[in-house]
Amino acid sequence: MTEIKEKIKKKSNKKLIVTVVAIILILILSVGGVVIYNNLADSQPTPSNGVVGKISDDWDTGIEEETSPEKTGIQIPGYSTAEMKSNDTSLNISIGNPKSNTCGFYATVKLDDGTELYKSNFLKPGSGLTSIPVSQKLNKGEYKAVVCYECVTLDEPHTPLNSAESEFTLVVK
Repeated sequence: MTEIKEKIKKKSNKKLIVTVVAIILILILSVGGVVIYNNLADSQPTPSNGVVGKISDDWDTGIEEETSPEKTGIQIPGYSTAEMKSNDTSLNISIGNPKSNTCGFYATVKLDDGTELYKSNFLKPGSGLTSIPVSQKLNKGEYKAVVCYECVTLDEPHTPLNSAESEFTLVVK
């Protein structure tokens, strides 16, 4: 009878050990999965097909804005060139809506062949971006590009007003 009790006790101990090991493995895998997911989610570039990029509410054009009574109308930022690396998925360019404007913007960066690289979220006056994620990597070279500004009212539903384009040369090194 003692022999049977010992066999039962050994089987119970083995089941307990297997159960504890299984629980530990599940916990390790769960925590590891969460850590891996969070690291991958942070390191992947944000797709550039809508609301993307970090919009700053204290965006500065870096130039003195015209605010004289003789100068009325919408201020549109302009660029001559912008540079990026061929393996990069972000472009350092200052895109935004000058504080003096009384309308909102949607900004779209396109190549002259129509390829859309970026489309911003709503930009209220004084807000903008200094770095944007682009929708694709570009080969080395120079590209003619344009920032298309869609001007809209500040109230919902952001009724379209007019638009403007600012051409620039995109240099990919």
